[in-house]
Amino acid sequence: MQSPLRIVFMGTPEFAVPSLEILVANNFNVVAVVTAPDKPQGRGQKIVASPVKACALNHDIPVLQPTNLKASDFVEELRSYAADLQIVVAFRMLPEVVWNMPPLGTFNLHASLLPQYRGAAPINWAIINGEKETGVTTFFLKHEIDTGSIIFQESEPINDNDDAGTLYQRLMEKGAALVLKTVKAIQQGEYTPVPQSDKEVLRAAPKIFREDCEINWNRPAHAVRNFIRGLSPYPGAWIKLNNKTYKIFKSQVVDHPDAGKETGDYVTDNRNYLYFKCSDRWISVVEWQPEGKKRLTIRDFFLGNQL
Repeated sequence: MQSPLRIVFMGTPEFAVPSLEILVANNFNVVAVVTAPDKPQGRGQKIVASPVKACALNHDIPVLQPTNLKASDFVEELRSYAADLQIVVAFRMLPEVVWNMPPLGTFNLHASLLPQYRGAAPINWAIINGEKETGVTTFFLKHEIDTGSIIFQESEPINDNDDAGTLYQRLMEKGAALVLKTVKAIQQGEYTPVPQSDKEVLRAAPKIFREDCEINWNRPAHAVRNFIRGLSPYPGAWIKLNNKTYKIFKSQVVDHPDAGKETGDYVTDNRNYLYFKCSDRWISVVEWQPEGKKRLTIRDFFLGNQL
């Protein structure tokens, strides 16, 4: 039997899909989905729907794709669905007229243990900063981004070999389970929102741009490795070498006896290894992607190339 609770779900990328799927699988009444407009993608610039739109259409859920979240026609259409609750997973910043609409409020799923790592890229920054633990949080929206009262949190260890891709997959599934737990608690009135603490030193998670992704070899090797892990597989940490750009996806910290090299210098046998000098030790490139080519192990790269 379907729940009488009327839910509007807002999200766009793959990360939001399991949260929508778990609500449908548990017979919650998702009356509409709000997602980004279709966009051209790839070399052919083919118009592609968002993963959340594809999921919604698969379940015959009405889809709204506003370009302006404050536009009166969108606001009125959204209001017509008479939602009791709105859920946001990996979507845009909402105006108050939208998040304040349903009587039970609007809650967001965020991929960190708030108040730490507020912002657009919490998974990346947690790994870049060498954290050993992160998690997922559900919280009610209010004016300032990622600052509303916390409903529930679940922690997740960050393993030494995790990168942003592997951690993303685990948090995506853990987040979906937390969304379901949160909806059930709100429906039953069995939760106590907790205001976020402003007493601890906070680390931010701002959006990452391409220029932020260049590797700085003047840093310690472990920090460089964390930087590479935190940007792998997307957007990818990169270097310039012999006037070409290379993205590095996997690396290891190693020692090498050549102490005379400057930071950023490399040593290689052009067969099995490529090491770059950091401020203390060396980074061994395990997998990288030459400009315009596919991703390769360093050994596969040397089968057809020399540096």
